[in-house]
Amino acid sequence: MACRLAHSGFLFLRPQKKQCAGKRADAQNCTSPGTYLLKWENLPQRGTAQKLCLIPFKRCKIVKAKAVSVAPSPTDSTEHRQQLCQNYGFRQIGEPLPDNVTIKDIIDTLPRKVFEIDDIKAWKSVLVSVTSYSLGIWMIAKAPWYLLPLSWAWTGTAITGFFVIGHDCAHKSFSRNKLLEDVVGTLAFMPLIYPYEPWRFKHDRHHAKTNMLLEDTAWHPVKREEFESSPALRKAIIFGYGPFRTWMSIAHWLMWHFDLKKFRPNEVNRVKISLACVFAFMAIGWPLIIYKTGVIGWVKFWLMPWLGYHFWMSTFTMVHHTAPHIPFKSSNEWNAAQAQLNGTVHCDYPSWIEILCHDINVHIPHHISSRIPSYNLRKAHKSLQENWGKYLNEATWNWRLMKTILTICHVYDKDQNYIAFDELAPEDSQPITFLKKVMPNYA
Repeated sequence: MACRLAHSGFLFLRPQKKQCAGKRADAQNCTSPGTYLLKWENLPQRGTAQKLCLIPFKRCKIVKAKAVSVAPSPTDSTEHRQQLCQNYGFRQIGEPLPDNVTIKDIIDTLPRKVFEIDDIKAWKSVLVSVTSYSLGIWMIAKAPWYLLPLSWAWTGTAITGFFVIGHDCAHKSFSRNKLLEDVVGTLAFMPLIYPYEPWRFKHDRHHAKTNMLLEDTAWHPVKREEFESSPALRKAIIFGYGPFRTWMSIAHWLMWHFDLKKFRPNEVNRVKISLACVFAFMAIGWPLIIYKTGVIGWVKFWLMPWLGYHFWMSTFTMVHHTAPHIPFKSSNEWNAAQAQLNGTVHCDYPSWIEILCHDINVHIPHHISSRIPSYNLRKAHKSLQENWGKYLNEATWNWRLMKTILTICHVYDKDQNYIAFDELAPEDSQPITFLKKVMPNYA
């Protein structure tokens, strides 16, 4: 059936047969992956109708077109998903997971071996982190000034491995001895001045409520009312979710982990122990570093690697759960299996980063079950690819992926998932405009 939309707001149909369409066209069958749904209503036939058709026929009906906005469905066809992959910098965007699939269904397909704790592999990961960090400190001490950035990048990545070891301890996937796990986790977090127990409590809620709009404790889209509340806050948010986003975990660290009021009464005592350990490191470790190397030495040997760690902490977290096609859902719409399998991203990084960070970016199996040790994540991911591959979101790290997150994924919108800052407040969004101009677009 051919059709033309006239400027008068009427839709004229030219049927292929002499008889025009029936009394009512099925609007939903006419839709395609666009943004408008057409509702058809017959109007009385007029004698002048035939003159308006492209080719005159004996009968031609005039119908009135009404445009009704419909939320885009970014994963509604293979072709569309492939186009989104190219636009966003993904290798694959998964099909929507059916509503009747549960987390248990997915876990049941995983080999039992991926849940087994291996003490040798666990302590090998500790050896890798201690060795790589020691090498980094040596590099900082010996490197000429122009090689210091490379030394800091290596050392910051190495201490990110400490975080992953503590991360396994918090999920009870490091050792069968639970007291040992808490001791190792606390020690691994101390150089990062990260309180172990507060982070563990908040992180458990992130796993329980992944991509739930208000309850997830990792990352949220910006709420529109927050963005529009005051000009000063708006500018701070634009910088924080734009050019400074790769260090936003510092703000998250300060806001979530040191306020006792944010924890349940039965958690407070353990939180206090972790805070005491962190403050002890700051009270003893920092003065010792300054005494041996001076304030400049504290910046070189501790602060810069620490900023490198937070770069990875921020980057890994936002890549795992942030993309224009991945929705945050309210609690009454949220589906656990969809959020953990369909709403989590696997991203491949260069091999040296994967080794130093103990495969933390093989992230989808970790969200299917946090009891899988880091050294078994690749085996678990291979199983997910074999059984649930068409539902997975996968990428290899690239500039287009980062540019997409930093310049598009900003303010929450129920229909579009995200609205970019420069759409809502172009006069205040120069940082986003700047990123769009200067960031490479290579995929």
